[in-house]
Amino acid sequence: MSFDFVLPDLGEGITEGELRKWLIKEGDDVEEHQNVLEIETDKAIVEVPSPRTGKAVRLNKGEGDMVRVGEALMTIVEAGEAVAGEPEGERKPRSVSVVGVLPEAEDEVLATPAVRALAKELGLHIESIQGSGPGGSITKQDVTRAAGRTKEKKAPSGLEERLPLRGLRRTIAKNLIASQRTTAFVTGMDEADITELWELREREKKMLLKKGVHLTFLPFFIKAVQHALAEHPKLNSSIDEEREEIVIKKYFNIGIATDTPDGLMVPVIRDADKKTIIELAATIQELSEKARERKIRLEEMQAGTFTITNYGHFGGTFATPIINYPESAILGTGRISEKPWVKEGLIVIRKILPLSLTFDHRVTDGVDASRFLARVIEYLEDPALLFIESA
Repeated sequence: MSFDFVLPDLGEGITEGELRKWLIKEGDDVEEHQNVLEIETDKAIVEVPSPRTGKAVRLNKGEGDMVRVGEALMTIVEAGEAVAGEPEGERKPRSVSVVGVLPEAEDEVLATPAVRALAKELGLHIESIQGSGPGGSITKQDVTRAAGRTKEKKAPSGLEERLPLRGLRRTIAKNLIASQRTTAFVTGMDEADITELWELREREKKMLLKKGVHLTFLPFFIKAVQHALAEHPKLNSSIDEEREEIVIKKYFNIGIATDTPDGLMVPVIRDADKKTIIELAATIQELSEKARERKIRLEEMQAGTFTITNYGHFGGTFATPIINYPESAILGTGRISEKPWVKEGLIVIRKILPLSLTFDHRVTDGVDASRFLARVIEYLEDPALLFIESA
Protein backbone atom coordinates (compact mmCIF):
# COMPACT_ATOMS: atom_id res chain seq x y z
CA MET A 1 0.00 0.00 0.00
CA SER A 2 1.37 3.43 -0.92
CA PHE A 3 1.72 6.31 1.50
CA ASP A 4 1.58 10.00 0.61
CA PHE A 5 4.10 11.91 2.71
CA VAL A 6 2.75 15.43 3.28
CA LEU A 7 4.57 18.51 4.54
CA PRO A 8 4.21 18.27 8.33
CA ASP A 9 3.46 21.09 10.73
CA LEU A 10 6.84 22.75 11.33
CA GLY A 11 5.59 24.74 14.32
CA GLU A 12 5.73 28.47 15.12
CA GLY A 13 2.71 29.17 12.88
CA ILE A 14 4.56 28.27 9.66
CA THR A 15 2.04 27.42 6.94
CA GLU A 16 4.22 27.07 3.85
CA GLY A 17 7.77 26.89 2.58
CA GLU A 18 9.81 26.64 -0.59
CA LEU A 19 11.14 23.22 -1.55
CA ARG A 20 14.80 24.16 -1.77
CA LYS A 21 16.41 20.80 -2.50
CA TRP A 22 15.59 17.10 -2.75
CA LEU A 23 18.15 14.97 -0.92
CA ILE A 24 16.95 11.81 -2.71
CA LYS A 25 15.86 10.81 -6.22
CA GLU A 26 12.77 8.98 -7.40
CA GLY A 27 13.26 5.27 -6.99
CA ASP A 28 15.61 5.63 -4.02
CA ASP A 29 15.12 3.55 -0.90
CA VAL A 30 14.61 5.69 2.19
CA GLU A 31 14.81 4.92 5.88
CA GLU A 32 12.53 6.21 8.59
CA HIS A 33 13.90 9.50 10.03
CA GLN A 34 16.26 9.92 7.03
CA ASN A 35 16.33 13.54 5.82
CA VAL A 36 14.83 13.56 2.32
CA LEU A 37 14.43 17.25 1.44
CA GLU A 38 15.19 20.82 2.48
CA ILE A 39 12.35 23.28 3.01
CA GLU A 40 13.04 27.02 3.30
CA THR A 41 10.64 28.57 5.77
CA ASP A 42 10.67 32.03 7.32
CA LYS A 43 14.41 32.81 7.21
CA ALA A 44 15.66 29.31 7.96
CA ILE A 45 16.26 26.08 6.04
CA VAL A 46 14.75 22.98 7.64
CA GLU A 47 15.68 19.40 6.74
CA VAL A 48 12.56 17.22 6.69
CA PRO A 49 12.85 13.49 7.53
CA SER A 50 10.87 10.61 6.05
CA PRO A 51 8.16 9.30 8.41
CA ARG A 52 8.68 5.69 7.32
CA THR A 53 10.91 3.20 5.50
CA GLY A 54 10.23 2.30 1.86
CA LYS A 55 10.85 3.32 -1.74
CA ALA A 56 10.26 6.87 -2.95
CA VAL A 57 8.32 6.02 -6.11
CA ARG A 58 7.09 9.51 -6.86
CA LEU A 59 8.22 13.06 -6.07
CA ASN A 60 5.12 15.25 -6.26
CA LYS A 61 6.86 18.61 -5.96
CA GLY A 62 9.83 20.10 -7.77
CA GLU A 63 12.68 22.19 -6.42
CA GLY A 64 11.56 25.81 -6.20
CA ASP A 65 7.88 24.94 -5.66
CA MET A 66 5.99 26.55 -2.79
CA VAL A 67 4.48 23.84 -0.59
CA ARG A 68 1.78 24.35 2.03
CA VAL A 69 1.51 22.30 5.21
CA GLY A 70 -0.56 19.20 4.40
CA GLU A 71 0.35 19.03 0.69
CA ALA A 72 1.81 15.77 -0.61
CA LEU A 73 5.57 15.84 -1.11
CA MET A 74 6.21 12.30 -2.27
CA THR A 75 4.74 8.80 -2.43
CA ILE A 76 6.40 5.98 -0.50
CA VAL A 77 5.70 2.25 -0.81
CA GLU A 78 7.10 -0.60 1.23
CA ALA A 79 9.20 -3.26 -0.49
CA GLY A 80 7.14 -5.43 -2.86
CA GLU A 81 4.04 -3.25 -2.69
CA ALA A 82 2.30 -1.48 -5.55
CA VAL A 83 1.45 2.19 -5.85
CA ALA A 84 -2.12 2.90 -4.73
CA GLY A 85 -4.59 2.33 -7.55
CA GLU A 86 -2.29 -0.05 -9.43
CA PRO A 87 -3.27 -3.76 -9.04
CA GLU A 88 -0.39 -6.05 -8.07
CA GLY A 89 -0.82 -8.26 -11.13
CA GLU A 90 -0.86 -5.35 -13.56
CA ARG A 91 2.33 -3.64 -12.45
CA LYS A 92 4.79 -2.94 -15.21
CA PRO A 93 7.87 -0.73 -15.47
CA ARG A 94 6.97 2.89 -16.07
CA SER A 95 9.10 5.99 -16.33
CA VAL A 96 8.77 8.34 -13.41
CA SER A 97 9.68 12.02 -13.17
CA VAL A 98 9.54 14.86 -10.68
CA VAL A 99 6.00 15.56 -11.82
CA GLY A 100 4.75 11.99 -11.46
CA VAL A 101 4.31 9.14 -13.94
CA LEU A 102 5.37 10.00 -17.48
CA PRO A 103 2.46 10.19 -19.91
CA GLU A 104 2.25 7.88 -22.87
CA ALA A 105 2.25 10.75 -25.33
CA GLU A 106 5.82 11.56 -26.30
CA ASP A 107 5.08 15.15 -27.22
CA GLU A 108 3.67 16.17 -23.83
CA VAL A 109 5.95 18.57 -21.97
CA LEU A 110 7.11 17.48 -18.52
CA ALA A 111 7.41 20.43 -16.15
CA THR A 112 6.16 21.43 -12.73
CA PRO A 113 3.72 24.36 -12.40
CA ALA A 114 6.53 26.51 -10.96
CA VAL A 115 8.74 25.81 -13.97
CA ARG A 116 5.89 26.57 -16.38
CA ALA A 117 5.18 29.83 -14.55
CA LEU A 118 8.85 30.84 -14.76
CA ALA A 119 8.94 30.13 -18.49
CA LYS A 120 5.80 32.21 -19.01
CA GLU A 121 7.24 35.04 -16.91
CA LEU A 122 10.40 35.04 -19.05
CA GLY A 123 8.37 35.03 -22.26
CA LEU A 124 9.42 31.53 -23.34
CA HIS A 125 7.35 28.74 -24.90
CA ILE A 126 7.78 25.74 -22.65
CA GLU A 127 7.58 23.41 -25.68
CA SER A 128 10.74 24.95 -27.14
CA ILE A 129 12.93 24.16 -24.13
CA GLN A 130 15.07 21.03 -24.01
CA GLY A 131 14.67 19.26 -20.66
CA SER A 132 17.59 17.79 -18.71
CA GLY A 133 15.66 16.42 -15.72
CA PRO A 134 14.43 12.87 -15.05
CA GLY A 135 12.63 11.46 -18.06
CA GLY A 136 13.40 14.60 -20.05
CA SER A 137 11.49 16.88 -17.67
CA ILE A 138 12.24 20.58 -17.79
CA THR A 139 13.93 22.13 -14.76
CA LYS A 140 14.26 25.76 -13.66
CA GLN A 141 17.89 25.64 -14.77
CA ASP A 142 16.77 24.62 -18.26
CA VAL A 143 14.43 27.61 -18.38
CA THR A 144 17.03 30.12 -17.18
CA ARG A 145 19.61 28.76 -19.64
CA ALA A 146 17.09 29.08 -22.45
CA ALA A 147 16.27 32.61 -21.33
CA GLY A 148 19.97 33.49 -21.40
CA ARG A 149 20.34 32.21 -24.96
CA THR A 150 17.24 34.15 -26.01
CA LYS A 151 18.55 37.34 -24.44
CA GLU A 152 21.84 36.98 -26.35
CA LYS A 153 19.90 36.94 -29.61
CA LYS A 154 17.99 40.13 -28.81
CA ALA A 155 19.11 43.62 -29.70
CA PRO A 156 21.26 45.29 -27.00
CA SER A 157 18.60 47.91 -26.29
CA GLY A 158 15.85 47.37 -23.75
CA LEU A 159 17.52 44.45 -21.97
CA GLU A 160 16.07 43.40 -18.64
CA GLU A 161 16.38 40.52 -16.26
CA ARG A 162 13.58 38.94 -14.25
CA LEU A 163 14.27 37.00 -11.08
CA PRO A 164 11.66 34.92 -9.25
CA LEU A 165 10.80 36.31 -5.81
CA ARG A 166 11.62 33.17 -3.87
CA GLY A 167 13.34 31.88 -0.75
CA LEU A 168 14.76 34.31 1.77
CA ARG A 169 14.12 37.35 -0.45
CA ARG A 170 10.39 36.43 -0.57
CA THR A 171 10.31 36.11 3.22
CA ILE A 172 12.07 39.46 3.67
CA ALA A 173 9.58 41.13 1.33
CA LYS A 174 6.57 39.71 3.21
CA ASN A 175 7.95 40.69 6.62
CA LEU A 176 8.83 44.21 5.56
CA ILE A 177 5.38 44.79 4.06
CA ALA A 178 3.79 43.43 7.26
CA SER A 179 5.89 45.84 9.33
CA GLN A 180 5.11 48.86 7.16
CA ARG A 181 1.38 48.12 7.08
CA THR A 182 1.05 47.39 10.78
CA THR A 183 3.30 49.82 12.66
CA ALA A 184 3.07 53.60 13.01
CA PHE A 185 6.80 54.02 12.48
CA VAL A 186 8.83 57.14 13.27
CA THR A 187 12.62 57.54 13.04
CA GLY A 188 14.76 59.76 15.27
CA MET A 189 18.48 60.41 14.66
CA ASP A 190 21.44 61.52 16.76
CA GLU A 191 25.22 61.13 17.08
CA ALA A 192 27.50 59.70 19.76
CA ASP A 193 31.13 60.52 20.53
CA ILE A 194 32.57 57.02 20.95
CA THR A 195 36.24 57.98 21.10
CA GLU A 196 36.70 56.35 24.53
CA LEU A 197 34.90 53.21 23.37
CA TRP A 198 37.09 53.13 20.26
CA GLU A 199 40.23 53.28 22.41
CA LEU A 200 38.90 50.57 24.74
CA ARG A 201 38.23 48.21 21.85
CA GLU A 202 41.64 48.92 20.31
CA ARG A 203 43.33 47.97 23.61
CA GLU A 204 41.46 44.70 24.06
CA LYS A 205 40.80 43.30 20.59
CA LYS A 206 44.30 41.83 20.04
CA MET A 207 44.18 39.94 23.33
CA LEU A 208 40.76 38.48 22.49
CA LEU A 209 41.84 37.60 18.96
CA LYS A 210 44.45 35.26 20.46
CA LYS A 211 41.54 33.46 22.12
CA GLY A 212 39.70 33.18 18.81
CA VAL A 213 37.18 35.94 19.57
CA HIS A 214 36.77 38.84 17.14
CA LEU A 215 35.80 41.90 19.19
CA THR A 216 33.64 44.32 17.21
CA PHE A 217 31.65 47.30 18.46
CA LEU A 218 28.41 45.31 18.33
CA PRO A 219 28.73 43.71 21.81
CA PHE A 220 29.05 47.21 23.29
CA PHE A 221 26.05 48.41 21.27
CA ILE A 222 24.03 45.46 22.57
CA LYS A 223 24.98 46.17 26.19
CA ALA A 224 24.14 49.86 25.84
CA VAL A 225 20.75 49.02 24.29
CA GLN A 226 19.98 46.39 26.91
CA HIS A 227 20.67 48.80 29.79
CA ALA A 228 18.60 51.55 28.14
CA LEU A 229 15.72 49.15 27.47
CA ALA A 230 15.58 48.29 31.15
CA GLU A 231 14.95 51.97 31.84
CA HIS A 232 12.53 52.45 28.90
CA PRO A 233 10.66 49.11 28.72
CA LYS A 234 8.06 50.16 26.13
CA LEU A 235 10.79 49.98 23.49
CA ASN A 236 11.19 46.30 24.46
CA SER A 237 7.63 45.27 23.71
CA SER A 238 5.13 44.13 21.10
CA ILE A 239 1.42 44.66 20.52
CA ASP A 240 -1.15 41.90 20.89
CA GLU A 241 -3.37 43.05 18.02
CA GLU A 242 -6.26 40.74 18.89
CA ARG A 243 -6.48 41.71 22.58
CA GLU A 244 -5.30 45.31 22.00
CA GLU A 245 -2.61 45.06 24.66
CA ILE A 246 1.01 46.22 24.82
CA VAL A 247 3.12 43.24 25.86
CA ILE A 248 6.22 44.48 27.69
CA LYS A 249 9.05 41.93 27.67
CA LYS A 250 11.07 41.62 30.86
CA TYR A 251 13.81 39.71 29.07
CA PHE A 252 16.29 40.99 26.51
CA ASN A 253 16.63 38.98 23.30
CA ILE A 254 18.53 41.21 20.89
CA GLY A 255 18.40 40.50 17.15
CA ILE A 256 21.43 41.34 15.03
CA ALA A 257 20.74 41.99 11.34
CA THR A 258 23.28 39.92 9.37
CA ASP A 259 24.07 40.22 5.67
CA THR A 260 24.24 36.86 3.88
CA PRO A 261 24.58 35.88 0.20
CA ASP A 262 20.84 35.12 0.18
CA GLY A 263 19.70 38.30 1.93
CA LEU A 264 19.30 39.80 5.38
CA MET A 265 18.84 37.43 8.33
CA VAL A 266 18.33 38.30 12.00
CA PRO A 267 19.85 35.83 14.49
CA VAL A 268 18.74 36.47 18.06
CA ILE A 269 21.05 36.68 21.09
CA ARG A 270 18.94 35.47 23.98
CA ASP A 271 19.27 36.88 27.50
CA ALA A 272 21.78 39.55 26.48
CA ASP A 273 21.64 40.98 30.00
CA LYS A 274 23.17 37.77 31.38
CA LYS A 275 26.15 37.77 29.00
CA THR A 276 29.47 39.58 29.32
CA ILE A 277 30.99 41.61 26.48
CA ILE A 278 33.29 38.67 25.65
CA GLU A 279 30.38 36.19 25.71
CA LEU A 280 28.36 38.48 23.45
CA ALA A 281 31.27 38.76 21.01
CA ALA A 282 31.65 34.96 20.85
CA THR A 283 27.89 34.46 20.39
CA ILE A 284 27.71 37.09 17.63
CA GLN A 285 30.59 35.40 15.83
CA GLU A 286 28.96 31.96 16.06
CA LEU A 287 25.47 33.03 14.99
CA SER A 288 26.75 35.21 12.13
CA GLU A 289 28.77 32.34 10.68
CA LYS A 290 25.77 30.01 10.96
CA ALA A 291 23.55 32.56 9.21
CA ARG A 292 25.98 33.13 6.32
CA GLU A 293 26.37 29.37 5.83
CA ARG A 294 22.57 28.86 6.14
CA LYS A 295 23.11 26.40 8.99
CA ILE A 296 21.27 28.44 11.58
CA ARG A 297 18.32 26.79 13.32
CA LEU A 298 14.83 28.27 13.21
CA GLU A 299 14.72 28.74 16.98
CA GLU A 300 17.94 30.80 16.83
CA MET A 301 16.05 33.44 14.83
CA GLN A 302 12.91 33.71 16.93
CA ALA A 303 11.63 35.42 20.10
CA GLY A 304 13.57 38.66 19.54
CA THR A 305 12.51 41.73 21.53
CA PHE A 306 14.65 44.44 19.86
CA THR A 307 16.92 44.55 16.80
CA ILE A 308 20.19 46.30 15.95
CA THR A 309 21.25 46.77 12.32
CA ASN A 310 24.80 47.90 11.55
CA TYR A 311 24.63 49.35 8.03
CA GLY A 312 27.66 51.50 8.82
CA HIS A 313 29.79 48.46 8.08
CA PHE A 314 28.86 49.01 4.42
CA GLY A 315 29.40 52.77 4.42
CA GLY A 316 25.99 54.16 5.41
CA THR A 317 25.52 57.01 7.89
CA PHE A 318 21.88 57.75 8.77
CA ALA A 319 18.90 55.65 7.63
CA THR A 320 15.28 54.82 8.43
CA PRO A 321 15.53 51.14 9.42
CA ILE A 322 12.31 49.13 9.27
CA ILE A 323 11.08 47.56 12.51
CA ASN A 324 11.50 43.80 12.70
CA TYR A 325 7.81 43.01 13.22
CA PRO A 326 6.30 42.27 15.75
CA GLU A 327 8.94 44.16 17.75
CA SER A 328 8.42 47.84 18.58
CA ALA A 329 11.80 49.38 17.75
CA ILE A 330 15.06 48.96 15.87
CA LEU A 331 18.38 50.80 16.22
CA GLY A 332 20.54 51.49 13.18
CA THR A 333 24.25 52.24 13.58
CA GLY A 334 26.07 54.12 10.84
CA ARG A 335 29.68 54.50 9.72
CA ILE A 336 32.07 55.72 12.42
CA SER A 337 34.05 58.73 11.17
CA GLU A 338 36.36 61.42 12.49
CA LYS A 339 34.64 64.78 12.86
CA PRO A 340 35.32 68.12 14.55
CA TRP A 341 33.53 68.09 17.90
CA VAL A 342 33.12 70.61 20.69
CA LYS A 343 34.40 69.15 23.97
CA GLU A 344 34.82 71.29 27.08
CA GLY A 345 34.77 74.45 24.98
CA LEU A 346 37.41 73.26 22.52
CA ILE A 347 37.06 71.99 18.96
CA VAL A 348 38.69 68.57 18.78
CA ILE A 349 38.67 65.62 16.38
CA ARG A 350 36.58 62.73 17.74
CA LYS A 351 35.21 59.38 16.62
CA ILE A 352 31.51 59.95 15.88
CA LEU A 353 28.83 57.29 15.49
CA PRO A 354 25.53 58.15 13.70
CA LEU A 355 22.46 56.50 15.24
CA SER A 356 18.94 56.05 13.84
CA LEU A 357 16.10 54.77 16.02
CA THR A 358 12.83 53.70 14.42
CA PHE A 359 10.00 53.05 16.88
CA ASP A 360 6.30 52.21 16.77
CA HIS A 361 4.41 55.35 17.78
CA ARG A 362 1.45 53.25 18.87
CA VAL A 363 3.56 51.86 21.71
CA THR A 364 5.31 54.97 22.97
CA ASP A 365 5.78 58.66 22.26
CA GLY A 366 8.68 60.61 20.84
CA VAL A 367 9.74 61.89 24.25
CA ASP A 368 10.27 58.36 25.61
CA ALA A 369 12.04 57.26 22.43
CA SER A 370 14.31 60.33 22.51
CA ARG A 371 15.20 59.68 26.12
CA PHE A 372 15.96 56.06 25.29
CA LEU A 373 18.29 57.08 22.47
CA ALA A 374 19.98 59.68 24.69
CA ARG A 375 20.55 56.99 27.33
CA VAL A 376 22.09 54.66 24.73
CA ILE A 377 24.44 57.50 23.78
CA GLU A 378 25.43 58.05 27.43
CA TYR A 379 26.46 54.40 27.73
CA LEU A 380 28.42 54.52 24.48
CA GLU A 381 30.19 57.76 25.33
CA ASP A 382 31.16 56.54 28.80
CA PRO A 383 31.67 52.76 28.37
CA ALA A 384 32.64 52.39 32.04
CA LEU A 385 28.91 52.71 32.80
CA LEU A 386 28.34 49.41 31.00
CA PHE A 387 30.35 47.64 33.67
CA ILE A 388 29.30 49.47 36.84
CA GLU A 389 25.55 49.70 36.23
CA SER A 390 23.18 46.76 36.00
CA ALA A 391 19.69 46.34 34.67
